[in-house]
Amino acid sequence: MSRDRDVGAFDRRASTYDDGPLGRWHQEIVSGVASIARSARPSPARTLDVGCGTGALLSELGGFRTGIDAAPAMVRRAAARLGPGVPVLPGYAECLPFRAGAFDLVVSSMSFDHWADQGRGLAECARVLAPGGVLVLADVCAAWLWPATLGGRARTRKKLGHLLAAAGLAARSWHRLGPFVSVVEAG
Repeated sequence: MSRDRDVGAFDRRASTYDDGPLGRWHQEIVSGVASIARSARPSPARTLDVGCGTGALLSELGGFRTGIDAAPAMVRRAAARLGPGVPVLPGYAECLPFRAGAFDLVVSSMSFDHWADQGRGLAECARVLAPGGVLVLADVCAAWLWPATLGGRARTRKKLGHLLAAAGLAARSWHRLGPFVSVVEAG
């Protein structure tokens, strides 16, 4: 799916993204990622959520928070949810509009597979991390998805590990949220 079609699909789903069984499943993942992020980097001064969607993850994290998402309707929904004290910007993971070392914690929950260039997006996450900062990334990542790696997508821990290393990040620990979602802490 092209980046434009993917963004359009999320734009159309923004108003109902948090509803129904899929919305409840997403909230369970968000809660798990928030818990892992708080453990990996307690009390970060500055947090960035890449692919923030409706702002659910940022609403569970404290401190100075910033969100970025490619879908304009998601940006509007997150901004409404989080209020004027939390900047939410339109943009892509592959070109983060922040200075190097701007964040102590970078999180991303269930958006990684939608990045057009996963390697470049991870390099951007590494660039905006402050020294000692932590990336907490969650997505569907399982051995049975290895055929997707033939098309260049990181859908296995091994492939994601290679992309993290190429971006200058080391996987510190892996977590599992349910049967399909992997969470990696990297720095």
